[in-house]
Amino acid sequence: MMLIPTHHFRDIERKPEYLQPEKCVPPPYPGPVGTMWFIRDGCGIACAIVTWFLVLYAEFVVLFVMLIPSRDYVYSIINGIVFNLLAFLALASHCRAMLTDPGAVPKGNATKEFIESLQLKPGQVVYKCPKCCSIKPDRAHHCSVCKRCIRKMDHHCPWVNNCVGENNQKYFVLFTMYIALISLHALIMVGFHFLHCFEEDWTTYGLNREEMAEAGISLHEKMQPLNVSSTECSSFSPPTTVILLILLCFEGLLFLIFTSVMFGTQVHSICTDETGIERLKRKNQPRERTGSWQSVKETFGGDFSLNWFNPFSRPCQPEIPSDKDMVRQMTSLSDTETMEDPSEETKDEDSVEVTDE
Repeated sequence: MMLIPTHHFRDIERKPEYLQPEKCVPPPYPGPVGTMWFIRDGCGIACAIVTWFLVLYAEFVVLFVMLIPSRDYVYSIINGIVFNLLAFLALASHCRAMLTDPGAVPKGNATKEFIESLQLKPGQVVYKCPKCCSIKPDRAHHCSVCKRCIRKMDHHCPWVNNCVGENNQKYFVLFTMYIALISLHALIMVGFHFLHCFEEDWTTYGLNREEMAEAGISLHEKMQPLNVSSTECSSFSPPTTVILLILLCFEGLLFLIFTSVMFGTQVHSICTDETGIERLKRKNQPRERTGSWQSVKETFGGDFSLNWFNPFSRPCQPEIPSDKDMVRQMTSLSDTETMEDPSEETKDEDSVEVTDE
């Protein structure tokens, strides 16, 4: 993805008129606190539906092709409980990541009155997003899909149809972790199923008349459709079973690799207190970083406990940025000199879209 290089201090100035606040109009009907967050993006909605479909397909194959036909009830019950629990937690994490406000900055607050109320002093600056007319706090970035500035935005993920930001990163990490676990679990069960069925039931389908006579198998028994009472492998025919298992194996391998990489990337971002966008832009801006363990606790919600793995528990809610948090100190005089021409047409460097590939 190409990022258009622009100066770090464009669209930044102490004087309200440089920000063109007359073009910023606050929303006439702001949504109430607690309103459900949902992005109306066709691609993201389609990807979210595909995600659910693939998990439900895996659920169908695991239950009706491998576990229910098995005569080993202990094996079926244990693996069924584990797989269904992981699938439920994965889908719950997906819903929370998709329907949680990732940390959107108030839209349309870059008005002349609001900027004047900040009473900026010499050397102080504010960041203004020209896309959504909002005054951005530190580490906020604009997403062209959500059409909002998001605090600590890591990237926009179409698979959850939402940005991954300050408020929902925990749910996204849990989603990738649980998907990787059920993918690994499904692959292991498919491996055992193939080994068992090739040795026990499916070999009779490849016998000729002489081999069947030696084995004492009649033609009627060979052609009889497989059912739960006659086999431990599947209630479907061997060719259909093989196709279903191969598709599940391909899906599980693909998602295991993809989600494992995403999980590792997110954990690394949390521990280093550096978002994906900040790494892509390669900014060398000096700032105070949160310690690794402290950053992990803030993301997952306090000291280590089982709630870290619970998609229904909320992470530590950050304090709502105050007006003072939107004002920052200019780093050098040379940076301010680049803003002497207020009429220059600029594009905010933070207005980029970052998606999963």
